Amino acid sequence: MPKQIRGNPRRKLPEPSTDHSAIDQWFGEIMPAMQPIVRSLDESIRAAVPNLQYGVKFHRAFYGLPELGWIIEIAPYFKSVNILFLGGAGFDPPPPLGSTGRTRYVKITTVEEGQHPDVRVSMEQAGHTPGWT
Repeated sequence: MPKQIRGNPRRKLPEPSTDHSAIDQWFGEIMPAMQPIVRSLDESIRAAVPNLQYGVKFHRAFYGLPELGWIIEIAPYFKSVNILFLGGAGFDPPPPLGSTGRTRYVKITTVEEGQHPDVRVSMEQAGHTPGWT
């Protein structure tokens, strides 16, 4: 059984909600150039993983499942968006970036990169892999 992510004890988990409105509001707070990428990733995540819970904390969006914890995190920056898979080290194959703990990520700079089949496979695997609890 893979080790569960416990996170930093000083870093509190986002409050989960089945309502997507917190994510919708968060869209307006990110860089306008990154909004199409983030919206596309959000749609892909929701299509790949049913019955999600949502949260926003640390200026990032979190996606989770009650039985697995937080499984995906979206972190937008000035020129790119990182999609973090909080149990990604256990994926086959794991996302290419990241080397500590179980989190792995993909750096996305265009909507097309976010729609790559490997990203979709990682999203689907996240729906079956324990994340940050």
